[in-house]
Amino acid sequence: MTNENTTHFGFKQVRTEEKVRMVRGVFDAVADKYDLMNDLMSLGIHRIWKRIAVQLANVRSGDQVLDLAGGTGDLTSLFEKRVGKKGQVVLADINSEMLRTGRNRLIDKGLTGNIRYAQVNAECLPFADNTFDCVCIGFGLRNVTDKDAALRSMHRVLKPGGRVIVLEFSHPTDKLTEKVYDFYSFKLLPKIGAVVAKDEDSYRYLAESIRMHPKQEELKKMMENAGLERCEYFNMTQGIVAVHRGYKI
Repeated sequence: MTNENTTHFGFKQVRTEEKVRMVRGVFDAVADKYDLMNDLMSLGIHRIWKRIAVQLANVRSGDQVLDLAGGTGDLTSLFEKRVGKKGQVVLADINSEMLRTGRNRLIDKGLTGNIRYAQVNAECLPFADNTFDCVCIGFGLRNVTDKDAALRSMHRVLKPGGRVIVLEFSHPTDKLTEKVYDFYSFKLLPKIGAVVAKDEDSYRYLAESIRMHPKQEELKKMMENAGLERCEYFNMTQGIVAVHRGYKI
């Protein structure tokens, strides 16, 4: 049970002010191996999940997009192709190491003209009201300390008619998938992290953070409470991942 001074860090209960530091430590540790680990964790399927999320975002030429918790830039590179030279994508992350890794990767790809970078906290975005046509957060909301504040902040910076896209690990829709996924997450994933990234604890936290993340219907309700409308979600891979979408009217 949490109170106003504590929150969850995986399965542990920690002081609220400590979580940001602890999450930063996790992603500082895994930044250089993040892309490789994503491929190993999802057997490469994360690339399909991200493409589906971008399709559901309905981003057009000239749009302004905020890629929150953008990490190493996978979603930013997909959005960049859609917004074109007249649009802009802001790759944003609270973690400087992840942001540096993403920036270097995108520059190496030659993607420089319409991408900006910002180190931000999703709970208090430093952008003006009604700035973006789309705000996307991919595999990052579960690491945010105050998810309700983050969703309200995303709603604030959206233009009327804009949409929030939340791509996140979620909860399997059937018992068999849940059982297999639990075995993989808690038995195999930390061991893969230990071998590949030399960091078993960080990948144990990542597995635990997925289990503590709100279920699909609960997250939909949280988005509605933040002011978003026409909220809906799309399960992928039997609910292992879900895309939530909501609009600012």
